[in-house]
Amino acid sequence: MKVGYYPGCSLESTAWEYNDSIKDICKTLDVELREIMDWNCCGATSAHCIDEEASFMLSVRNLEIAEKEGLDIAVPCSGCFSRLKFAEKNALHNERFKDKSSFSGEIQIHDILTFLNQDEILKRIEKNVKNPLKGLKAAAYYGCMSLRPPAIVDSTDHENPLRIENIMDLLGIEVIDWSFKTVCCGGGLALSRTDIAKTLIYKIFSMAEEAGTDCLVTSCPMCQANLDSRMHDVSADFAKNFQIPVFYISELMGLAFGSRRTGKWFRKHLVNPKKILKMRGLV
Repeated sequence: MKVGYYPGCSLESTAWEYNDSIKDICKTLDVELREIMDWNCCGATSAHCIDEEASFMLSVRNLEIAEKEGLDIAVPCSGCFSRLKFAEKNALHNERFKDKSSFSGEIQIHDILTFLNQDEILKRIEKNVKNPLKGLKAAAYYGCMSLRPPAIVDSTDHENPLRIENIMDLLGIEVIDWSFKTVCCGGGLALSRTDIAKTLIYKIFSMAEEAGTDCLVTSCPMCQANLDSRMHDVSADFAKNFQIPVFYISELMGLAFGSRRTGKWFRKHLVNPKKILKMRGLV
């Protein structure tokens, strides 16, 4: 199986462990990721607030390149996925932008979870589980950008997505159901309105703790960074002692597949994820 791959800027820098873990699991799953040639920043998160046309041109250029290569795109970053989908809709349906690009919509843009939830991929995931993660209790956390607005990102399960849960089931994880899995973490306000972001994070961790989960599992680098980096501050501000690591779904897949690179990924986390894994006898 072959697919175009748009990593985006975060996966080339602050979220390199996400990028590395996706490439690692895709090798196991016999999926060839063909990185889009000469890709550029999609403009998330500030470009669309400053210049709508510039934002469109940044994203649609990547779509044009991928379309010329004849490959559908898998996009790991929720912010990137959102901007590429906005560009797709503008290029195809907005009279203001139709004549500004050559993109014709002949390729599909998948967020990484949708790509991994294809029937054939799910079968490959199940087949490659060497170390089932039994005993680990995990709650899926989607955030908001890969699911909304549904008319733009073409989501049909934005109220109750199950894409992460489907994969966790195959890995042997005990899935914890909770009501905050699509609530915004305030990542876009992390620097400009830290007070609001901290309040949102506090509510997420409080609900996760109440649900009895060991950890949160996400596919969004902005959500992971925001929750992981703010947990200690939020604990101090709200007189709590949260100890809830935030994994990328690809990291747990790698762990279940027996990857030798998991230690490198886990060392990148600010909230040590090995503590709960050792407690559950998984490392």
